[in-house]
Amino acid sequence: MESPHFYLFKKLTRTFFLITMLTTVVSSQVKQCGKFKSIISFGDSITDTGNLLALSDADNPPHSAFPPYGETFFHFPTGRYSNGRLIIDFIAEFLGLPYLPPFHGSQNASFGKGVNFAVAGATALEQSVLESRGIYYHYTNVSLGVQFKNFKESLPNICGSLADCREMIGNALLIVGEIGGNDYNYGFLVGKTVEELKELVPLVISSMSSVITDLVNMGGKTIMVPADFPIGCWSAFLTEYWISNKEEYDPLTGCLKSLNEFIEYHNKELQEEINRVQKLYPHVTILYADYYNALLRIFLEPAKFGFTSGRPLSACCGTGEPYNFNSMSWCGTKNVDSCIDPSKYVHWDGFHLTESAYRWIAMGFLKGPYTIPAYDWSCPGFEINNGPAADKQYSFSSSR
Repeated sequence: MESPHFYLFKKLTRTFFLITMLTTVVSSQVKQCGKFKSIISFGDSITDTGNLLALSDADNPPHSAFPPYGETFFHFPTGRYSNGRLIIDFIAEFLGLPYLPPFHGSQNASFGKGVNFAVAGATALEQSVLESRGIYYHYTNVSLGVQFKNFKESLPNICGSLADCREMIGNALLIVGEIGGNDYNYGFLVGKTVEELKELVPLVISSMSSVITDLVNMGGKTIMVPADFPIGCWSAFLTEYWISNKEEYDPLTGCLKSLNEFIEYHNKELQEEINRVQKLYPHVTILYADYYNALLRIFLEPAKFGFTSGRPLSACCGTGEPYNFNSMSWCGTKNVDSCIDPSKYVHWDGFHLTESAYRWIAMGFLKGPYTIPAYDWSCPGFEINNGPAADKQYSFSSSR
């Protein structure tokens, strides 16, 4: 007999893919930015628009399959780990492209204007590599390498001939990441030290660099590579690593200095690798998207961006003090509530951010200074009515 979870899962996935089709139709009516004809994306839960949901066992769907995930914008869980849109959704809106359909479970969707291979929980490295370093955790088996393999194997169905695929890839915005954050997150969560995890950094960056280089060789002309976030500001890590020594915290943000310094090290090494690859392929644009500082500015001045200044490090959806996070009571599970107004919160569930925070990060590099080198997207701001997915006009450039 099929379990109640199975029936719930079928209902969730049917509604999710209905929403995907509707938002794709509506978004595709918007005037498209002439620079890119599609988006191809790889990554983890920061970018996943439903792949993990589609890949999951019907008897054990992910937390993102349950309310209050998706409540703000789509008004229903879509597999996104937030209350609404992600950075990738705002990029698509800004470029006048449809929201990216997830590769898995979207057999009837058109990938002509974009496809998303990102899977929540994904790592840059293979599980065997992490386990060889003593990092045993609940992994997804869809690493960056697996995602890229899926991409290459799907090309005959997406674009046909080799020449057509090369043209398609050349006209697309290719996004590699954010990825690698989970390699480090899992390491920290099983007790690895900063020094131990620094040994992973070259391996993570090499994995990313390999995909970037392969995309260039396949015809890619514009590749965006996001930085990792300041995880020392994550509600989850602030809870798990809580210590009384005030010197361990940044006095300006309240974030854990050691974790942020580690991510700064990763980001510095990533920039250096991007610079190296860029010199090898001067005809290609490789953009470093500075997610780290685009977010850190919010923690420095939350009120300036419309967030609650009193508790910018607390999660909207969760339970427990002092950061409203408890690893035994996750958002999306029974008796765990969300805040009344998520737009006032930076954090959504302890590891992921709210739609409002993601919007500001997207604005930071699409309309602001957070890409290296500086990049002219040549796309004006606009208002877009997202039809059945929303009950109001949303303006990319206006405050919420």
